[in-house]
Formats: sequence, C-alpha cells, structure tokens
Amino acid sequence: MKKYYLAFLIIHATASCFSQSEKDSILIKNTLSKEGNAWRKGDINGYVACWERRPYNTVLVSAGNGKVFDLDPDVIFNPSVTSIGGGGFSVHTNFKFSIHSNTAWVKHDEVSISKDGERSYTKEIRFLEKISNKWKLVGQTGHHYENNTRDTISYIQTVDVQTGELEVLSSLNGHFEAPNWHPDNYLILNSYGKLYKFDIQSNKVSVINTDFANACNNDHGISPDKKMLVISNFDKIDYENKIYKSSIYTLPINGGVPKLITKNSPSYWHGWSPNGKTLAYCAERNGNFDIYTIPVDGGEEKRLTISDGLDDGPDYSSDGKYIYFNSYRTGHMQIWRMQSDGTNQEQLTFDDNSNWFAHPSPDNKWIVFISYLSDEKQNHLFGKHVQLKLMNIATKQIKVITPIFFGGQGTINVPSWSSDSRKVAFVSYSIK
Repeated sequence: MKKYYLAFLIIHATASCFSQSEKDSILIKNTLSKEGNAWRKGDINGYVACWERRPYNTVLVSAGNGKVFDLDPDVIFNPSVTSIGGGGFSVHTNFKFSIHSNTAWVKHDEVSISKDGERSYTKEIRFLEKISNKWKLVGQTGHHYENNTRDTISYIQTVDVQTGELEVLSSLNGHFEAPNWHPDNYLILNSYGKLYKFDIQSNKVSVINTDFANACNNDHGISPDKKMLVISNFDKIDYENKIYKSSIYTLPINGGVPKLITKNSPSYWHGWSPNGKTLAYCAERNGNFDIYTIPVDGGEEKRLTISDGLDDGPDYSSDGKYIYFNSYRTGHMQIWRMQSDGTNQEQLTFDDNSNWFAHPSPDNKWIVFISYLSDEKQNHLFGKHVQLKLMNIATKQIKVITPIFFGGQGTINVPSWSSDSRKVAFVSYSIK
C-alpha cells in the first residue's frame, strides 16, 4: 500500500510541476507580447513595465552581415520618443522554454512586420525573472537573418478592446480578407474569389462551397440566427472599362447554392438587421453610391441616403435602432449614423483621418472602425498606414486600439466582433 501511495505522490507532484511550468510559459508569452505591442504603440510606461532593472541587464544584437551590437541597457528603461512607436506587429513562433523556479529563458523565432508591410526575421533568446508573481525581462539576444519569401502574407489577428491585448491567430500565405466571427469559434474569410472557414482552435482553413459564385468579394456576413451567409459576388468584371457587376446572394452557413437577392448592380452587402428581415448595402445607381435596404428574401430596394459623394459600409446596431456608415458628403470620409429608416443622419467623427467601416458591438456599447492616417478621399485602398479605433457610443470618446499597421482594404470591411463584445478580428498584411 505504501508503494502505491508513494507512486501516487510522485505522479501528483510531476503533474503539478508540469501544470505550473505550462502556466508560467503562458505568462511569459503574455509578457513578451505586451512588451512588443507597447513598443510599437509608443507606450513607454507599458514597455518599461515589462522589464526589471538589474546590474546584469543585457541586450545583445547581431545583424545579418555579422556585426554585433552590445547595446546600453539604459535604452530599455529610458527609450527615446523617436525610437519607440514605429507601428507594425510581430509574430513569435517555435518557442522553447527553460523554467527553473523564479528564473527562465525562452528561445523563439520572430517575424517583425513594419507599418510599411516589410518583414524582418530574427532568432531571439529572452531572459526573465519572476518578481511578485510576474515575469519580467532582464535581458535578450537577437540574431537577424535573411528570408527570401516574397509572397503576400495575411496575419489573422484579434484585439481585446478592454485590455488592448493583440493576438496573431495565424499567418496565411496569400491575400485573405474581411473576417466574420461565428460563435462556434471560427472566422469566415474571402480570398481570390472564394470563401473560407478558419477554425480558431486548430488554425485549419477549409473552403466553403458557394457553387457558381466563385468571384466573392470582401463584403460578406452571417445572419443574426447564425444559420445563413450573405455574400457579394462579382457576376461580371471588366477591368478595362471599370465595370464591376456585384450582386448580393444568400446561402446556408455551411455552403450551398446562392439565392439572388438584388436585381440591380453593383450592390455590396454590409449589414443584416437584428430581426433578420432586412439587408443593408452600398449600391451605385445613376452614378452615385448610396445606402439602400432590401427585404432578406428580395423585393424592392429602399434608398436611405441621397447626398453627393460616397456613402458606404452600413451596419446595424444590435437593437436595430441605428445604421452606422461612412460618408464623404463633407468632402472628408467620416463616420455617421442614422435611424434605421434613414432619418436623423448625424456625423460622429471629425478628425483629419479617413474613417471607414463602423461596426457596433453586440452589447451596443462600442463601435470599432478603421482609420487611414492619410486623406484617401473616397478610396479605401490596400497597402496603407491604418489603425483600428474604438468609440464609446454613450460618450462619443475615441481611443486607438492598435499600432499603425499595413492594411486597409480587406482589414475590417465587415462585422467581426466576438459574440461577447470582448474582441475584434482583423487582418494586417506584409508584402515583402
């Protein structure tokens, strides 16, 4: 009996040590993520808080040409305002941990993506100490190396709107766009005319059958009951004459034969009313793009905006009271909203950026939107400096929730909130 009891104690102790080690590795990853994001956002206090000053602080960097730089650790605790806040993201992979009580080192690969979409590659070793149950960095080494990958890479990401925590779910080769977040923990994306299901748990990507609709653009979404999809498909594309005949269709959530909803084109879907009865979309009629609605089973469309200039991106609030949209009617692209019947149109943003695609949260407390840092007139092009911003609907206060990154068209065209209103999915890119 004693033997069995001793074996039980050994197994239990081993399992406890493994569990603690696994927990520490997660906490260490979180520290590395916070440090990198704070640096890119320009959050000096947040960055310094991830480090602990020690007499043996070390920052050793080797370049791809063989040069080695032993940096003064003071640059960590007193970074200049010109060296921090450069935007972009980083992706950490291939972690290897060595954790002993209150000290640890971790080796990993890092891909840094600048705000211009350029990639750089390093292999890093980080040294940490556990202080008051928090892992803090005390040193690091980084070796830069060349990688000749030239294809576009799409980084499927989430941002926690409460904590600002950023997570890269996956790096997909090729150009993927416009995530919708299904409560069953997967995203719907489009790429080169097809729709895909991206499983968040496994990172597996699978094609959604859209039958004849094989030129789907980035204006697609999920019905309020989560059983149907709506897509915008190019029935005809003539690049030479700039003819883009996009029509709106619906089909079952897992795929099937699309049903045509809009008789007129071009029409680009953006919103589904909470009661499931109405679709809102942007459409060009008589040379002007405005916002329209149509019954979910088709019928006569109703025009809601009549101003000159582009009105685009209509998305319903969760209570169905408002439609949020972006408009160029003032000569600058800004976020607006109106009651769902088109009345009482009011401007919500007034800055110098070009603001697009406002998406209300399921709990109706926030809107998230993409902000081009340059005046893009009536365009929302790919490959620009952008940020995601969050507006408190009650107070109208706005805060930035991401660093500047390389994105634009395809980043957040459609509703992409998690069902608990905690996170937003989006796509950033690199092209070199």
